[in-house]
Amino acid sequence: MADAGEIREVILNTVDALVLNWGGATQWRKPLVGFASAQDSRFTRLASRPGSPHALPQDFLAHAGSVVSFFLPFDEGIVASNVGGGAGVSREWATAYVETNALISRIGEHVAERLHGIGIEAVAQPAVGDFDEESLACIWSHKSVAVIAGLGTRGVHNMVITDSGCAGRFGSMVLDVDIATDPAIQRERCKHNATGTCLACVELCPVGALKPDGSFDRRLCWAQCREAAKAFTAVGIAPVCGKCATGPCAMGPGA
Repeated sequence: MADAGEIREVILNTVDALVLNWGGATQWRKPLVGFASAQDSRFTRLASRPGSPHALPQDFLAHAGSVVSFFLPFDEGIVASNVGGGAGVSREWATAYVETNALISRIGEHVAERLHGIGIEAVAQPAVGDFDEESLACIWSHKSVAVIAGLGTRGVHNMVITDSGCAGRFGSMVLDVDIATDPAIQRERCKHNATGTCLACVELCPVGALKPDGSFDRRLCWAQCREAAKAFTAVGIAPVCGKCATGPCAMGPGA
């Protein structure tokens, strides 16, 4: 069995290599990777939330020890392409959504294969999996896992803001070995939550799904995403908008 340091290196190196050698149109900045204990009490709290319960790591691996979260931040050009334009979503942003989902799947497959070679079992979660259009929730939330793994904090727009911003996509996987490290010092990365001085995401939302009081109309947001997807059927399945993620916290913390 490999030690924790070797396992971390396998994961970090595999993610970096796959991002660097991606052959599509999308460009990303350097990925972020975080680790959490599968026994973290926040998973239990998620699992007991009313209306849309969340899976536990142990639902995927009976002897789950750790959970890995990673963030693939979009290149600045992708963010810039989606600024303005009313409710219209840029082709670059829609393409990035589709290609990043594909890359997340590839990362999961390659990491699981590499870890299996050193005696570790890993179960990767799909980029978009088990999405319930009634509750508008997933049984496994990559964003919630990212917060538990210390990669960021949620902003008013319900996105997770990392040290590389919020414009990008998250992936995660469950391991059957305990490699969790001390949690990162969690500081508030949303400027509004920290100081009450920014509501750029509320202003950027083209359909008014975000409210100044912090409430969020999921159904209005989802309707906008589905409508936007109609323009990109040739690109792939892209029910995505992302306007709220192009503000001051797109590339880094707003706080």
